Amino acid sequence: MVDIFDEIDEELRADRAKEILKRYGGLIIAAALLVVAAVAGWQAWRWYQAKQDMLAAQNFIAAMTLADSADAGSHKAAVADFNAIAGSAPADGYRTLARLRAAALDAQSGALPAALVLWTDVATDQDADPLLRDLATLLWAQHQIDTGDPSLLAARLKPLAAPDNAWRPLAEEQLALLDLRQGKTAAAKTRLTRLAQDAAAPVGVRGRAADLLARLGG
Repeated sequence: MVDIFDEIDEELRADRAKEILKRYGGLIIAAALLVVAAVAGWQAWRWYQAKQDMLAAQNFIAAMTLADSADAGSHKAAVADFNAIAGSAPADGYRTLARLRAAALDAQSGALPAALVLWTDVATDQDADPLLRDLATLLWAQHQIDTGDPSLLAARLKPLAAPDNAWRPLAEEQLALLDLRQGKTAAAKTRLTRLAQDAAAPVGVRGRAADLLARLGG
C-alpha cells in the first residue's frame, strides 16, 4: 500500500510540475536569460574597467618618463599628458596623482599660478584620498610661504599640524617659517624646538629645525 501511495504522490507532483511549466515556462526561461545576460554584462564591464585601468597606468608611466627628462619640451609634453590623464583616467588614484605631478612640473618650470590651481583642485576634491588632499594643501602653502596671505596660509596649515595628521612635522615647519616672516620669533623658536626634539618627525625636518634654531640663537 505504501508503494502505491508513493507512486500516486509522484504522479501528482509530476502533473503539478507539468502544469507549472505549461503556465509559467516562458517566464522562467525569460528570467533565466535575464540572469545570464546580467552576469555576462557585469563580466564585460569588469573587463572594460580593467582595460581602462591598464591604459591609464601605461599613460601615467609614459608621462613620468617624459617628466624625468631634462628637456624643457618634454616637461611641457608631460604636463599635457598628466592633464589628459587627470581628465580621463577611470580611477581616482591616477587622476589625483596626475594632477599632483603636473602641478610639480608647473612649479618647477616657473608656472606657479597653474600649479596653485591644480593643488587647490586636488585639496578640494572630495573623491581624492584624504592623505593626498592634505599633501596638495601642504604643497600649495610651501610654494607661497614667503609671498602668500599669512592669515590664509595659517588657516590652511593649522589643520595639517594636528597631532594625528601624517603631514604634521612638515606643516609645523612651514608654520615656523610663517612666524619668522611675520616677526614672531619667539613663536617660531617654540615650534622649531618642538620639531628638533620630535622623534616622530623625519630626520631631515629635525635637522633643518635644529639648524634654523641655532641661527636664531635658540
